[in-house]
Amino acid sequence: MKNNKWNKISRKEFLGRSAAGIGGILVGSMWLPGVGCDSSSSHENNSKPNILIMVADDAGWRDVGYHGSEIKTPALDKLSNEGVQLNQFYVCPTCSPTRASLLTGKYPSRFGILGPIGGKSTQALPTNVINIASLLKNNGYQTALTGKWHLGLSLDSGPNNYGFDYTYGYLHGQIDQYKHVYKYGDRTWHRNGRFVDEEGHATDLITNEAIKYLTKIREKSKPFFLEVTFSVPHFPLQEEDKWVEPYKETIENDSRRIFAASVAHMDNSIQKILDALKNEKLQENTLVIFVSDNGGQQNWFPAPKEYNGEHGPNDVLGDNRPLRDWKSSLYEGGIRVPSIVYWPGKIEHKISNEVISVADLLPTIAALTGSQIGNDAELDGKNVWPAIANGGSTGKREVYGRTKQQIALRYGDWKLVHNGKTPDKGSQELYDLNTDPNEKNDVAENHPEIVKTMMERIKIIASDDFIVDTPDI
Repeated sequence: MKNNKWNKISRKEFLGRSAAGIGGILVGSMWLPGVGCDSSSSHENNSKPNILIMVADDAGWRDVGYHGSEIKTPALDKLSNEGVQLNQFYVCPTCSPTRASLLTGKYPSRFGILGPIGGKSTQALPTNVINIASLLKNNGYQTALTGKWHLGLSLDSGPNNYGFDYTYGYLHGQIDQYKHVYKYGDRTWHRNGRFVDEEGHATDLITNEAIKYLTKIREKSKPFFLEVTFSVPHFPLQEEDKWVEPYKETIENDSRRIFAASVAHMDNSIQKILDALKNEKLQENTLVIFVSDNGGQQNWFPAPKEYNGEHGPNDVLGDNRPLRDWKSSLYEGGIRVPSIVYWPGKIEHKISNEVISVADLLPTIAALTGSQIGNDAELDGKNVWPAIANGGSTGKREVYGRTKQQIALRYGDWKLVHNGKTPDKGSQELYDLNTDPNEKNDVAENHPEIVKTMMERIKIIASDDFIVDTPDI
């Protein structure tokens, strides 16, 4: 094993560092294209960049062409070849937690969101917490979301209540792609706080609404923040033959074939949205970010009552190779996902191996847009724009994750996985991600001091979590 400098760090030094303190958060800084951000920067021509975030649902590490997949993703491949590939981008292991962290810049455990919000749950993202939409709205932006919300299942806890001016899509975590209802039949498709009935595949509807927003709905004199959250390749998988046909000779498994079709369908939609940006002459002033909300799911065997037994089972879905494990797990396959940042003329192509978290998006966007964050925000993320734009370092990052069954902490190259519901009970595994990125060799027994120190840090971070007993859905 290598002589890692972190072995020599004192426990006092490590425990004294917080997630915000390690990297520092730039607050209220201004936009300077291609250079990075600091408090002395100023807007060029008083122009603020548009922000477009596109989120795939359950796309695994090897479910995109540029990672060697058998699935063809020409739009994402082009973005990755011209933009910045984030090679160590971390999210949460399931849908709702990632979306909460993306919007707020905080670990979702701060709100007690440890897994998907489902069934008849009344859990929702708190409305009194800063989020990207409300932050940018206060800075003169128009804000919109088309697609999946999954941070509150009722219209009263829908995206219109969190700073989004315009919203369209569905509240729940999964839907029939054509009937647009939740797995138990709940109505969920909405536009601007009202349920609506639409015809068509969810991927097409979400895409068409995003394009309609870019070309017709928005006020063109103002900058915009648009979040497009796709319904695929999350099950249930329902695709027209035109998307399945290209894989009939190359993918033998039926489930994997339709999964591939859903990814290809989404990729085509991404290209349509990018074309709309170009046609509206928005490309050079729009920061585009693509992420998946978690790693791929291995398979799906639904209960008979789900969708009245009309869909599934699927014995093969996503592909996270060579990473370990699947969606819902805090091993790398569940939380390290494809991600791209694209801004033609502002950032050059590169592959970044810096550790970046989904919680970093809010402080990074705030810095780029000159949006003021209060000193009491207590964000867990940090502004990573210098690393993205200029190839700078994010330092020895601290990334924390928590589910109902596991807790994990990455610091530098070390990753500790605690198997237990609370920090006080359970067992530990330790991995050196520099030499063992696929987590094959647990070295906890060889480094008891590192395990002890990192567990102490986990206890400090976890002390700020809000944990309540919620039923498994």
